[in-house]
Amino acid sequence: MSETLEKAAAALNEKLSGGDFGASAKFAIAGMGSIIVDANGARVSEDDADVTMSADADTFEQILSGELNPTGAFMSGKLTVDGDMGVAMQLASALA
Repeated sequence: MSETLEKAAAALNEKLSGGDFGASAKFAIAGMGSIIVDANGARVSEDDADVTMSADADTFEQILSGELNPTGAFMSGKLTVDGDMGVAMQLASALA
């Protein structure tokens, strides 16, 4: 398991603390693995989710740091979404 993914999951948990995210979403980071976000928080996992968002490591780091808006990343083709677009939008709002 990648230390980078563990740190990213911890950062996502901080951003989502106190938030109300009842669905499940997967961040698939090219060449690294996946992080699942659900009602239990964020964790490194390959579990199935309602939506899978795929990006390279740089794009994911920019989204996580707030440098890149998830919607902007999607519109520019840096982030792909497979599954429930509504869940992806919920998560983007929770991370803002």
